[in-house]
Amino acid sequence: MAASKGRFREERESDMGKVMRGVAALALSVMAVGTVGAAQADAAGGTVHGCPYGAVCVYPNDTDWGNDHPSFVYWSYGAHNLSNQYGWHDVLNNQSGGARARLWTGYNGTGQVVDDLVAGGAWHYDLGPVNSITLDRP
Repeated sequence: MAASKGRFREERESDMGKVMRGVAALALSVMAVGTVGAAQADAAGGTVHGCPYGAVCVYPNDTDWGNDHPSFVYWSYGAHNLSNQYGWHDVLNNQSGGARARLWTGYNGTGQVVDDLVAGGAWHYDLGPVNSITLDRP
C-alpha cells in the first residue's frame, strides 16, 4: 500500500511540475507579447522625435535627436545614398509591419550590411563607413 501512495505522490508532483512549467511558459509569452505590443504602440503613436510614422529618419551629427528635426526623411522602399554624413548620428526606423532599414558600406545598397534595424528601432551610429541605407519591405 505504501508503494502505491508513493507512486501517486510522484505522479502528482510530476503533474504539478508540468502545470508549473506551463504557467511559466504562459507568463513568458504574455511578457513577450506585452513587450512587442509596447513597441508597436510607440510606433503606432505617430511621429517619434520628429520622424513621421512610416518613415526612416537620420538626425544631425552629434545631437540629441536633432531637437526632433531629422536631417533626412526617407519614405520609399529601396536604396538611398548618403553623402557627407560623418560622425555619430541617430537613425530611427519609424516604419511598421516588420519593414526593416539596413545600413550598407556601398552605394545603392551594396557592399556589406553594417547594421539591420527592425521597425520601431533606433541606432546611434558612426555613419563614416556607411554609404547607403535601404528601406526593405517585410
